[in-house]
Amino acid sequence: MKENVLDILIYLFEHYMLENPDQEPDEESIMIELIQAGFNHMTIDHAFDWLENLAIMCDEHDAGQGELIGEHAMRHYHPDETDKLNIEARGLLLSLEQCGVLSPGSREMVIDRLMALEVDDIDIHHVKWVILMVLTNCTDSHPAMADWTEALILDDVQTRAH
Repeated sequence: MKENVLDILIYLFEHYMLENPDQEPDEESIMIELIQAGFNHMTIDHAFDWLENLAIMCDEHDAGQGELIGEHAMRHYHPDETDKLNIEARGLLLSLEQCGVLSPGSREMVIDRLMALEVDDIDIHHVKWVILMVLTNCTDSHPAMADWTEALILDDVQTRAH
């Protein structure tokens, strides 16, 4: 049985955002599909809460509440964050912010959603997927950035499969 919130999020992303982007099934039918796919009810609830919180954060960000961080502000990580986000993950976030893929506000959303995954060790694969989910769910991100990140994620997935 699959027990990881990120597994559910990836499943939903692949089945609904990549394959059927225009389809908006109801939560109950998605719940049934996820249970049939082998996910447990409690983990599904956590994944739905994770997505709901992302939607709230995106709405606040889109309403202008997310960009109170100055463009030259330096991000200091809390010890809990450095325990979960290794140097490779933090380096990826920094480089994506420096090249304009992530804004300071979207970076904070990524960090928040990574910490909400409730896993002990967050690897670069987790970070890339969460970045993709944040960029595709928040309207301020440029579509080309989401496409670029999607290519990065899917290339990584295909490389892992071979």
